[in-house]
Amino acid sequence: MQTFVHLDAVAMPLPKANVNTDEVIPARFLRKQRADGFGAYLFHDLRFDEQEREIADFPLNQPAYRAPGIIVARKNFGCGSSREMAVWAIADFGVRALVAPSFADIFFNNCVRNGVLCVVLPEAQVETLLAALQAHPGTQLKIDLAAQVLTAPDGQEYAFPVDAFHKKCLLQGIDSIDYTLRLADRIADYEARAASADAPS
Repeated sequence: MQTFVHLDAVAMPLPKANVNTDEVIPARFLRKQRADGFGAYLFHDLRFDEQEREIADFPLNQPAYRAPGIIVARKNFGCGSSREMAVWAIADFGVRALVAPSFADIFFNNCVRNGVLCVVLPEAQVETLLAALQAHPGTQLKIDLAAQVLTAPDGQEYAFPVDAFHKKCLLQGIDSIDYTLRLADRIADYEARAASADAPS
């Protein structure tokens, strides 16, 4: 998994609440192979009409947001089904961070496992960011995970909470399995001691 330390990237405004995982990636694309990549299907049915023509007013189809590294949206992002492919589509497209007032729990955890940072900010702060991004398309935001600070275009800094374990995994580019494997020697020692204690005398 790619490390996440600092990010300075174009932020795409998505002024919509309750963005569900079927909107992030429609169900008909879920049978694709992971190795083939899911980025091409990100927000497919919001981006394209039935004839596969781009829908001009969807942000991702606008020149300023063709390659965003950050998406800013409203509350309850990632609701709906628990499909991890939604996060794969986001990550494969090149988006490293999502900013919203809240996220669906399973989606949030899937993001951490795939190196995508979910920044939770109060609704008022998110609305301020959305307004700034819409007023100035192509604007970049800065995120410092170590300091847990997001910096807006006007220099305003917003502190955000991060679970200590999630933060460590993102900074080091490891998932929970990688973390456990790093403790393999300790686990083996514990099992050996437990086996010795249980052995008949």
